[in-house]
Parts: sequence; C-alpha cells; structure tokens
Amino acid sequence: MRLSFLETLYAEPGPFASVYLDTSRDVEHPGRAIALRWQRLRNNLTRQGADRALLDVMEEVVGADADVPGTHGQAVFAAHGALVMDQELPTPPARDSARYSTLPDAMPLVTQHVPEIPYLAVTVHYSGLPTAETHGWVTLDAESGAWPTSNASPGERLHLRVAVATWHHTAVRLGHRLDEWARSAHADAVVVGGDDWACNVLVRRLPHGLQARVVRVGGATATDTGRALLEPQLNSVFRGRMSAHDRELVNVFIGRRALKGAVTEGLSPTVAALQRGQVSALLLNHPPAPSLRLWVGPQSTQVALTEAELVAFGVRAPREERADEALVRILVGTGAELVLVPESELGLYEGMGDLLRYTDLGTPMTHGV
Repeated sequence: MRLSFLETLYAEPGPFASVYLDTSRDVEHPGRAIALRWQRLRNNLTRQGADRALLDVMEEVVGADADVPGTHGQAVFAAHGALVMDQELPTPPARDSARYSTLPDAMPLVTQHVPEIPYLAVTVHYSGLPTAETHGWVTLDAESGAWPTSNASPGERLHLRVAVATWHHTAVRLGHRLDEWARSAHADAVVVGGDDWACNVLVRRLPHGLQARVVRVGGATATDTGRALLEPQLNSVFRGRMSAHDRELVNVFIGRRALKGAVTEGLSPTVAALQRGQVSALLLNHPPAPSLRLWVGPQSTQVALTEAELVAFGVRAPREERADEALVRILVGTGAELVLVPESELGLYEGMGDLLRYTDLGTPMTHGV
C-alpha cells in the first residue's frame, strides 16, 4: 500500500497532537456523546503538554463529520497551532486515544486504510416488465472507491435513468464507460448488485476483460449518500483479502527470498536498509508493539537501533521514539510502500521483511530462513 496520502502530515516538524475517536451517529444524542469523548481526550492532551491554541484548532473539527451516517470514527492531527490532517475512519477506533509526541501517531490511521482494495460498485434496478413494450425505467448507480476507507468516505457517484425499451442498446455504451472508469481506478473488482434481469443485461455487455472482474452480490442495495454504495456487500466480498497490488508484492518477496535475492528480514537489517533508502516495500505481519523503540533524528532517514549509531552519523540530540511512528515517517519520506500480510500466509523473521530497490555488499540479506 502506498502511503502518499500521509505526505502532508510530515511536511512540518512536530510535536504533534494525534487524536482518534468514535464519532458514530447511530446513538442517541451523538453530538453530546462526541463532545464528552473529546473533552476527555482534550484533558489528556493538556496533561501531556499540548497548549490551548492547538487544542482549540482540533476542537473546531472534532465531530464535524456529521454528514457521515452510521458507525465510523475520526482521526485528527495538529501541530504548532494548526490543523494538519482530518480524516474519517471507516470503523470506530477500538478505543479513543490522544497522544502528544514528536512524531504523529499515524499507524492506526494506516491500518484503517488496509487493505485499500480499489473497486467499482454498480447497482442496477428496473421498474416494470423487461420487455421492449414496457414504459418503465432502469436506474443505474455506480461509484468507485478503495475499501474499506470508502465506507465512510465514498467517491463520486454516477446516477443514470434509462428507458427499459432502450436498456439493451444503452448497456453496451455504459459497459465501455464503466470499463474506462474501472481502468482509471485500477479496480481489482467490479461489484454488481440489483435486479437480476437488468444486471444480466449489463454484465453480458461489458467488455470481456471487465467481465472477468465482476462479482455478483445479492441483498438490499440501498443507494443512500454518505456511505459507500453496496457497503455491506463490499465488506463481505473484501474482508480478509489483500489488494491485487499488495498480493503481487508478497509474491515477489517470496520469489526473491527463495532465490536469495534482493530481500531482507528482521528488525536490524530492516533499519539498516531504511537508512540507505533501499526499501521499496516493508512487509509486516503486524504493526510493531508500542514498547518497541527506535532512535531518530530530525530527518526521516535518520533512524537507528541505538543512540550511539545516530551520534556516529553526526545527528545531534537523537530521540528515542516508538518504532511504529518512526517506521511510518521513514516510509513516507523515502516513498516506500507498506504491506500488512498475515503470518499464516507469510511468516517473517521478527515479523518484518523488505523488498529492496538495490543491494550492495553492506546490506544484510535474509535472516531466519
């Protein structure tokens, strides 16, 4: 998964206030509930040293996602009295949290984006009998997104109403339009739901390459705005899957590891490769535990296992920080990708491995294999 969506988060130095809170609207008096949650988090940030100006900026946007219905959450980041990032979360955080630290607490936001599967969702409904003589209508809604974040942040939606009498002919043109849309969105799948007859007509007229990516789903197909089109069906189809892009990276890693190629595994080799900007993709079995620490400097590539190592590199006053925060920063700073892969699918030494852009004689290769 590419982390370019986090680039603005690291455009300025810290310290950062990072907040994750439940902003669901499916409870009684949601505004009051959100205000109470925020007040607890605000008090927590105050105890950690955040100033009033910073907290006031965050308060302006907390709960501002009132137009998003149902269960969801919010991630808010601020630094130096200014809002840095505000994102809706497709699911509420396991617990509300507030952290004031040198680096932003970005890993929970990253894991809410995983597996970031690009898709195109289509619903087709008709009124009347499916005959040329019927004066009914076929209604089509289509929407692209990246699951699961699109559940709470849906993309632009296409809405069309077509006379039943012309549906067979119009479906051909729509098929090519949807094909172009799916290509531009790099969609892994086209999830189609609705009335059988109208869906069958459309699917049979899709270009062959797009037909191969169609997943037909049943169930209610509400088209309310504010949530992803076909949200329940998307959750069923994609839960437990990896994106095709991330799956390809895993397969490349497995192939290179078998041939003793340009990969490395383990914490120490990973840090060494990140220092050199060698990592094209970091694979993790799970995010690092909060107790795991690394030493960092002001630049994103200044990361090490020990303070002495950074001092030897000429870094003044290194700081010990949480490893998950340091890793996200260096991945964004070097343009490297992140892939979370279950240990049951690919066990990694110390839970982490790397696809390397290049190798040199000083690069430790695979460990534990």
